[in-house]
Amino acid sequence: MAPAVPPALKIKIQLFCGDEIAMGPGKADLIDAIARTGSISAAARALGMSYRRAWLLVDTMNRCFAAPLVTTLPGGAPGSGAQVSPLGAEVLGHYRALQAQAAGITNGDDVAAISRALLDSPRPAKS
Repeated sequence: MAPAVPPALKIKIQLFCGDEIAMGPGKADLIDAIARTGSISAAARALGMSYRRAWLLVDTMNRCFAAPLVTTLPGGAPGSGAQVSPLGAEVLGHYRALQAQAAGITNGDDVAAISRALLDSPRPAKS
């Protein structure tokens, strides 16, 4: 039998623009990957997602902020690809700071109290 996994608290920060998720953990990871690779398609491959999915996430982010977070130039030409805009870098930095603050919450007394009451795994469902 596998050892019990201790209870854990996971806080996921999502910023909404209307009904759209303007920024969340996956979008932040995508911006990081675009910054590293200079390409939406390469970033998508690095994250194991389709180009279409990555493009749709970039499109949503760009529509939700005052200016685009990712800018693109058509493929094939010198200097083509994608880059994170100054606003994109700023938003990403603030988002990562929020994530760090939220991670600090997981070590508090309230989390410890809830963890003591939480079972290692759920009881079987009633038929």
